[in-house]
Amino acid sequence: MAAFRLTSPAFDDAGPIPDAHTGWGEDRSPPLQWEGVPEGTQELVLVCEDPDADEGVLTHWLAYGIPPDVDGLPEGLPRSAVIQEPVEVVQGLNEFGEVGYVGPQREEAEDRGPHRYFFRLHALDVELLDVPPGVTREELRASAKGHVIESTEFVGIA
Repeated sequence: MAAFRLTSPAFDDAGPIPDAHTGWGEDRSPPLQWEGVPEGTQELVLVCEDPDADEGVLTHWLAYGIPPDVDGLPEGLPRSAVIQEPVEVVQGLNEFGEVGYVGPQREEAEDRGPHRYFFRLHALDVELLDVPPGVTREELRASAKGHVIESTEFVGIA
Protein backbone atom coordinates (compact mmCIF):
# COMPACT_ATOMS: atom_id res chain seq x y z
CA MET A 1 0.00 0.00 0.00
CA ALA A 2 1.17 3.54 -0.76
CA ALA A 3 2.35 5.75 2.09
CA PHE A 4 -0.24 8.13 3.53
CA ARG A 5 0.44 11.30 1.56
CA LEU A 6 -1.25 14.69 1.06
CA THR A 7 -0.63 16.86 -2.02
CA SER A 8 -2.22 19.65 -4.03
CA PRO A 9 -2.34 20.02 -7.81
CA ALA A 10 -2.33 23.81 -7.26
CA PHE A 11 1.11 24.12 -5.61
CA ASP A 12 4.11 22.10 -4.47
CA ASP A 13 4.93 21.11 -0.91
CA ALA A 14 6.82 24.04 0.68
CA GLY A 15 5.97 26.09 -2.41
CA PRO A 16 4.08 29.37 -2.73
CA ILE A 17 0.30 29.30 -2.36
CA PRO A 18 -1.23 30.76 -5.54
CA ASP A 19 -3.07 34.08 -5.14
CA ALA A 20 -6.37 32.36 -6.00
CA HIS A 21 -6.15 30.66 -2.59
CA THR A 22 -5.32 33.80 -0.58
CA GLY A 23 -7.25 36.71 0.88
CA TRP A 24 -5.73 39.09 -1.67
CA GLY A 25 -6.88 36.80 -4.46
CA GLU A 26 -10.13 34.87 -4.78
CA ASP A 27 -9.75 33.15 -1.38
CA ARG A 28 -10.87 29.76 -2.76
CA SER A 29 -9.98 26.62 -0.87
CA PRO A 30 -7.17 24.81 -2.68
CA PRO A 31 -7.71 21.42 -4.25
CA LEU A 32 -6.18 18.65 -2.16
CA GLN A 33 -5.49 15.00 -2.96
CA TRP A 34 -4.36 12.12 -0.81
CA GLU A 35 -3.45 8.49 -1.07
CA GLY A 36 -2.53 5.61 1.21
CA VAL A 37 -5.34 6.07 3.74
CA PRO A 38 -4.45 3.65 6.55
CA GLU A 39 -6.46 0.48 7.03
CA GLY A 40 -9.06 0.86 9.77
CA THR A 41 -9.70 4.56 9.04
CA GLN A 42 -13.30 5.53 9.83
CA GLU A 43 -13.02 9.29 9.18
CA LEU A 44 -10.55 11.84 7.83
CA VAL A 45 -9.99 15.24 9.42
CA LEU A 46 -8.20 18.17 7.76
CA VAL A 47 -6.71 21.08 9.71
CA CYS A 48 -4.95 24.05 8.08
CA GLU A 49 -2.97 26.29 10.42
CA ASP A 50 -0.45 29.14 10.30
CA PRO A 51 2.02 28.78 13.19
CA ASP A 52 3.96 31.91 12.20
CA ALA A 53 1.43 34.60 13.16
CA ASP A 54 2.37 37.00 15.95
CA GLU A 55 -0.86 36.07 17.75
CA GLY A 56 0.07 32.40 17.86
CA VAL A 57 -1.23 29.54 15.74
CA LEU A 58 -4.10 30.68 13.48
CA THR A 59 -6.64 28.20 12.16
CA HIS A 60 -7.46 28.68 8.48
CA TRP A 61 -9.60 25.59 7.84
CA LEU A 62 -11.22 22.70 9.66
CA ALA A 63 -12.85 19.96 7.60
CA TYR A 64 -14.05 16.71 9.13
CA GLY A 65 -16.56 13.94 8.65
CA ILE A 66 -14.67 13.08 5.46
CA PRO A 67 -15.36 9.43 4.51
CA PRO A 68 -12.22 7.26 4.26
CA ASP A 69 -12.95 6.32 0.63
CA VAL A 70 -12.75 9.97 -0.50
CA ASP A 71 -9.36 10.74 -2.09
CA GLY A 72 -9.39 14.53 -2.06
CA LEU A 73 -11.24 17.82 -1.83
CA PRO A 74 -12.00 19.91 -4.90
CA GLU A 75 -11.04 23.55 -5.25
CA GLY A 76 -13.40 26.24 -4.01
CA LEU A 77 -15.59 24.39 -1.51
CA PRO A 78 -18.55 26.50 -0.35
CA ARG A 79 -18.29 28.14 3.06
CA SER A 80 -21.08 26.01 4.46
CA ALA A 81 -20.97 24.01 7.67
CA VAL A 82 -22.27 20.88 5.94
CA ILE A 83 -21.50 20.02 2.32
CA GLN A 84 -23.00 17.02 0.55
CA GLU A 85 -21.80 17.66 -3.03
CA PRO A 86 -19.36 17.39 -4.72
CA VAL A 87 -17.97 15.67 -1.62
CA GLU A 88 -19.34 14.94 1.84
CA VAL A 89 -17.60 17.13 4.45
CA VAL A 90 -18.39 19.10 7.60
CA GLN A 91 -16.53 22.35 8.25
CA GLY A 92 -15.59 24.06 11.47
CA LEU A 93 -14.73 27.62 12.42
CA ASN A 94 -11.56 29.28 11.23
CA GLU A 95 -9.67 31.85 13.31
CA PHE A 96 -11.81 34.63 11.88
CA GLY A 97 -15.05 33.19 13.26
CA GLU A 98 -16.28 31.96 9.88
CA VAL A 99 -17.11 28.46 8.67
CA GLY A 100 -14.87 26.99 5.99
CA TYR A 101 -11.57 27.92 4.41
CA VAL A 102 -10.00 31.34 4.65
CA GLY A 103 -6.63 31.76 2.98
CA PRO A 104 -3.58 33.73 3.99
CA GLN A 105 -4.40 37.36 4.68
CA ARG A 106 -2.27 40.28 3.52
CA GLU A 107 -1.80 41.53 7.11
CA GLU A 108 -0.22 38.19 8.04
CA ALA A 109 2.03 38.23 4.99
CA GLU A 110 3.23 41.78 5.69
CA ASP A 111 3.85 41.52 9.44
CA ARG A 112 7.19 39.71 9.20
CA GLY A 113 7.57 37.99 5.90
CA PRO A 114 6.32 34.67 4.55
CA HIS A 115 4.27 32.32 6.70
CA ARG A 116 3.94 28.56 6.55
CA TYR A 117 0.45 27.12 6.17
CA PHE A 118 0.32 23.50 7.34
CA PHE A 119 -2.41 21.35 5.81
CA ARG A 120 -2.60 18.28 8.07
CA LEU A 121 -4.75 15.27 7.28
CA HIS A 122 -5.52 12.89 10.14
CA ALA A 123 -6.89 9.36 9.76
CA LEU A 124 -9.13 8.48 12.71
CA ASP A 125 -10.19 5.07 13.97
CA VAL A 126 -13.69 6.40 14.83
CA GLU A 127 -16.38 8.56 13.27
CA LEU A 128 -16.81 11.80 15.19
CA LEU A 129 -20.59 11.53 15.25
CA ASP A 130 -20.92 13.74 18.32
CA VAL A 131 -19.05 16.66 16.74
CA PRO A 132 -21.52 19.21 15.35
CA PRO A 133 -20.82 21.49 12.38
CA GLY A 134 -19.00 24.71 13.15
CA VAL A 135 -16.72 23.56 15.98
CA THR A 136 -13.45 25.23 16.95
CA ARG A 137 -9.99 23.72 16.55
CA GLU A 138 -9.82 22.97 20.28
CA GLU A 139 -13.20 21.17 20.25
CA LEU A 140 -12.20 19.11 17.22
CA ARG A 141 -8.83 18.20 18.73
CA ALA A 142 -10.44 17.14 22.00
CA SER A 143 -12.87 14.85 20.15
CA ALA A 144 -10.14 13.28 18.02
CA LYS A 145 -7.66 12.82 20.88
CA GLY A 146 -6.52 9.23 21.15
CA HIS A 147 -8.13 8.28 17.83
CA VAL A 148 -5.49 9.33 15.29
CA ILE A 149 -4.12 6.31 13.41
CA GLU A 150 -1.76 8.32 11.22
CA SER A 151 -1.26 11.87 9.95
CA THR A 152 0.32 13.46 6.90
CA GLU A 153 1.04 17.10 6.12
CA PHE A 154 1.60 19.44 3.23
CA VAL A 155 2.93 23.00 3.56
CA GLY A 156 2.22 26.11 1.51
CA ILE A 157 4.06 29.44 1.82
CA ALA A 158 2.48 32.89 1.54
